Amino acid sequence: MPVRDLLDGTSGTLESEAPAPPGASGHSRPPTPDLPPQSAPDDALVCIREEIREEYAEAHRKPWIVGFSGGKDSTLVAHLVVEHLISLPRSERRRAVHVVANDTLVESPLVMEHVRIGLAEIEKAARAFDLPVVVSTTAPEPNQTFWVNLIGRGYPSPNRSFRWCTDRMKIQPTSNYVREQANISGEVILLLGVRRNESATRAGVAARYDNGSRLNRHNDLQGCLVFRPILELDTDDVWEFLADNKPPWGGSHDRLIQLYRDAGGGECPVVTSTADAPSCGTTSSRFGCWTCTVVEKDKSLAGFVDSGFDQFMPLLEFRDWLVEIRNDPARRLARRRNGRVTITRKGVFVPGPFNMATRHEILDRLLALQAKSEMVLIAQSEIERIRELWVEDVIVSAERNAEAQRTVAFGGA
Repeated sequence: MPVRDLLDGTSGTLESEAPAPPGASGHSRPPTPDLPPQSAPDDALVCIREEIREEYAEAHRKPWIVGFSGGKDSTLVAHLVVEHLISLPRSERRRAVHVVANDTLVESPLVMEHVRIGLAEIEKAARAFDLPVVVSTTAPEPNQTFWVNLIGRGYPSPNRSFRWCTDRMKIQPTSNYVREQANISGEVILLLGVRRNESATRAGVAARYDNGSRLNRHNDLQGCLVFRPILELDTDDVWEFLADNKPPWGGSHDRLIQLYRDAGGGECPVVTSTADAPSCGTTSSRFGCWTCTVVEKDKSLAGFVDSGFDQFMPLLEFRDWLVEIRNDPARRLARRRNGRVTITRKGVFVPGPFNMATRHEILDRLLALQAKSEMVLIAQSEIERIRELWVEDVIVSAERNAEAQRTVAFGGA
């Protein structure tokens, strides 16, 4: 099936009914599906399956960590790994496999729902087939969420020159998880769904881990080896496989295909390094945070709206407003949070964080949007932390003003 036809739906509708997930029939253990899947894989998939088989059969017990964003590439990797585990006798399933997603807490609602459903299906299959699979979701620290930084600390909406969100919300949470597992096991193997031909950025990420061997040391995470099983696949290969093969955890990949149809986009992948960060907030229409102001236009969220998801239009308008107010000097303080005034070498004044009035306005608008949309957009714990930061900022501001007045008084004496 041509990939263009698959994504625009011109070659017919998707199956109206998907098989029940493992265990849905009421049996304590569902029958093992026929493996390999229904369609005959091409030579590339045969080689990939063999690499996965060989690597998992190694004598060491280094756990695998599968980075799962819910997009096509990470879904394919998860599919192949779970498929292989099911094919093994129970006695040979000796190595733990962690399937790890990241929730920035401001993910596109439809995408995050898709990820949660996928993780739940994988977890259910793991229980049904007695697989050594651990499903986890990482999230930013409570003090480092998007709203705590934007509204609480007044950080200006992220842009290309000040993209403070990626490290705090994506890199640190997942990297911390990898480090924890490496500390427990000595070393871990991180499976990433990167491909050379996905984009120039992703190709650059792939090149960072190229040393001619199957496993490459992670450049930033000690005790972490990187395994990229689908590195040489083309986009057509990925879509054709997902369209022709049902996931080993049950159901079908139809929901994923429909998600791409609706958004016309791609996923923001799992990121574990600042050098990988350009994949987040590029000019492509990748799935990602609905609040992302790094891109000029949120094509994926706009795509959902164009596909009939009108409930997301207010989110799109709110995001556009955050872009609009970012560089308004009337909304920014003169000093940065460290109390300094910043002027570049070229003599350009760089304003500080949003002023308190703007922070109040952002929160008020966000809470109104949350009430209207009936979606949870900000947690109560975030609101409480925001108010604590406001009190702290008022105290710091008062102390600085008092110090400035003392300086003037003594200086004039």
